[in-house]
Amino acid sequence: MPPAFVHRITKYDPADRDEHGHYTGTEDTAGDCGPVEAAYLAAVSAFAEESGVDRLEIRDPEVRGFVHFGAEPPVAGHGLGGLFPPDLTGYHDGAEVSLPVALELVRAMLRDQGAWCRLEAGDAFTVHVGWDQYVYVGSDRSCAGAVARTRELGLFPEPLTASPYAAESDEAEVTEPADAGFWTRVRTALASRHALLLEENHVRNAARWHRITPENLDTVRAGLGPRALLRVWPDLTPDVGAVLAALSDEEESVEFVWEAQDGTISHVIVDDTGTGHRELAARVADARAACVLPLSHDGHRPLLCAVLPDSDGVLRARW
Repeated sequence: MPPAFVHRITKYDPADRDEHGHYTGTEDTAGDCGPVEAAYLAAVSAFAEESGVDRLEIRDPEVRGFVHFGAEPPVAGHGLGGLFPPDLTGYHDGAEVSLPVALELVRAMLRDQGAWCRLEAGDAFTVHVGWDQYVYVGSDRSCAGAVARTRELGLFPEPLTASPYAAESDEAEVTEPADAGFWTRVRTALASRHALLLEENHVRNAARWHRITPENLDTVRAGLGPRALLRVWPDLTPDVGAVLAALSDEEESVEFVWEAQDGTISHVIVDDTGTGHRELAARVADARAACVLPLSHDGHRPLLCAVLPDSDGVLRARW
């Protein structure tokens, strides 16, 4: 159940909205990275403190993908530098963070730096950051003091029935757990194919790739991120030249995956315009194996697909 009390916190005066609720004033939709941003963080902190919340859970984390619609340019590290290491260890669904770290995540989202997530404390408290400096705070308490404090900070807290960014109960598209049965099917596939490609999505729009064999499967499993989405694909092909040549026949954007001589597996999105093929060929000149994976919904069909459950066997991630 969502929190009973939800407020939309913005810098936009409700008096400057038309009959449809659209803002018609002169306030810029960009953040200021200064006193207004600080006011947002102080307001969220006030709601959390009055709700008795000092730790929040990261839910549905993501980083910027290859298509970006935000107003701000991409930032190295997705705005998570100093909070999490470059490989994003600790930034995953279900990770618990302190209120100060949660506020820094809110700051990164306000700045549209690439990272986005829902912040939750069970059904008691939620924080969602939307477009154009809109923040939605939900609590199981009315938080009259935090509402007053938000006004003192120069922002406008408006009561709503629900956050437009609240997760839907049926939001998950993948509902199969990567349980013992799943790994049995992986081993069965490996028995006939000898090697497979495992795509590990530990965060939305970010992937790690593993070439799995019967010999290394247990080691790879032990290193997978919590609640990761797993897709199993056919193995890479050693004829990299043939894979590159096939790109010219593609009529849509695809994902090109290749293995370097040191065993490192990388990927890049190749658009459907045909541009960048020469640069890609130079980039993968020393690759020892590669493949092309479709991105379209109809063509994106892995051999197996499942999500890692928690240690108690319950699947809580919403992929």
